[in-house]
Amino acid sequence: MTRSAATPLPPPEERRRLRESHALPQAQFARRVGVSRKTVRAWESGRAAPRGRKGEAYRKLLATATPTKPEPTGQQGPPSLSEPSESAGSSKRPDPSWPSERSDPSELAKSAKSSARSANSSPEHSVGRSALLPPVRPVRSIRSVHEEAAGPTTLTPAQAFDALYAFCAPALARQTYLLSGRRVLAREAVERAFQLAWDRWPEVARDRDPAGWVRAAAYEWALSPWHRFRPRHRRPEPPPSQPSDRALLDVLLHLPPPHRRTVVLYDGVGLDLPETAAETEASTPATASRLLHAHEILAARLPELSDPLVLHQRLAELASAEHLRSAAPPEVREGSERRARFWTRAVIAFTLTLIGATAFTLYTTPARYDPPVPPGETVQGVPPRVAPGPLSDRERKLRTKLREELLHGPERLAPQPW
Repeated sequence: MTRSAATPLPPPEERRRLRESHALPQAQFARRVGVSRKTVRAWESGRAAPRGRKGEAYRKLLATATPTKPEPTGQQGPPSLSEPSESAGSSKRPDPSWPSERSDPSELAKSAKSSARSANSSPEHSVGRSALLPPVRPVRSIRSVHEEAAGPTTLTPAQAFDALYAFCAPALARQTYLLSGRRVLAREAVERAFQLAWDRWPEVARDRDPAGWVRAAAYEWALSPWHRFRPRHRRPEPPPSQPSDRALLDVLLHLPPPHRRTVVLYDGVGLDLPETAAETEASTPATASRLLHAHEILAARLPELSDPLVLHQRLAELASAEHLRSAAPPEVREGSERRARFWTRAVIAFTLTLIGATAFTLYTTPARYDPPVPPGETVQGVPPRVAPGPLSDRERKLRTKLREELLHGPERLAPQPW
C-alpha cells in the first residue's frame, strides 16, 4: 500500500500570515480543522507541530483556502469600538440572543457558542450586520502591519511603537470614554497605557497581543478609584449633546466597574466570552453572570437595548460622537522618557541623601562610651537630718565666745624638762 506525499507545511509565521490573509479568526479556523483554538495558536507560534489526521487537514486547509473579499457597501455606519488586533478580530462575532430571565452561566456560554455557529452559517445575518457597521478589515497582527509599513527593512523600536499607537489609540480612547465618562481621563488613560508600554517595550513587543496588553493597562487606569480624590476630576464634565447618548452614558456609569468593563469588551469591542473573562481576570461563569446582570439593568432603563445588535450600535454611536484628540506618538514616548528620568533622578537623590545622613551620623557619634551616672537610691533605717533652728541671744553669745577663745585663748602650759 503506497501512501501519498503529505502536503508541505510552511513555517509558523507563514501559517499565521496565510490564515490572516483569508480573514479567518483562530476560533473559526480551529473549528474547520477540528481542534481547539489553543492548538492552532501553538501551531502558529512554533511550540507544536501538526501531526496525524488533524495535521494533514490543517495543511490542506492552509493550501486550499481562498481569501474572502468583503462585499462593497454603499452605507457607512458608525465606527466600531474594536481596534484591529488579533484579540479584537472577533468584532464580526454575531451577537447571541440573550435569555429574558437569569439562567445558569454555563448555559449562557453554550447558547452563545451555538448562536455564533448558526450566525456564521446564515448569510442574511451577515448582510444585516454589515449594513449596521462598516466593513471590517481582515484580522492582522501588529507584526504584519509593521511589515506592510516598513517593507523589507527592519523597524526600529520607536517606529514599531508609533505603528502600534497609530493603530490602536483612536479606538482605545473611545473605549475608555465609555468606561469613565470623561474625555480628559480617557485621553490620559490611553497616554499612560502607551507610556507604560514604551517603558516595557521589549516585553510588549514579544507579547502575543500587544493591543490587548495596552488595552488592559488603559482600562485599569481609567477605572482606578483614586481619581475621585483629584481636584480636577471632582468637577463634572459637560454631558453628550444628544438626549439618547446622555441616557445611555448615565446607565453605563451607574453600573459597577467590573460589569461596565465586561459590557464594553463583549458588546463594544466584540470579544467572545472566554476572552472577556480572561481580560477581566474572572471565570467564564462569573463573566456570564455579570453580562446577564448588566443587560438586565440596561433593558430595564432603556428597553430598546435588549437587542444585542442595537446595544452594539448604540455603544459605537456614543463613542464616535465624542471627538477625542490623541497626542502624537513622539509626545507619548518623550513623556514616558521624561517620567523615567524624573524617577531615576529622584531615586538617585534619595540614595545620596541617605548616604549623607549615614555619614554625618557616623562622624558625629562619640568615639568612647561614657556610662551614665546612676540616680541616687534611698537608704532605709537612717533618721532624717534635722535642720538647725534659729539661735537665741544666749546661744549666739556662746558661739561668739567660743570662736574668740579658739583664736585668742589663754596660753597653754608647756611641760619643762627636769
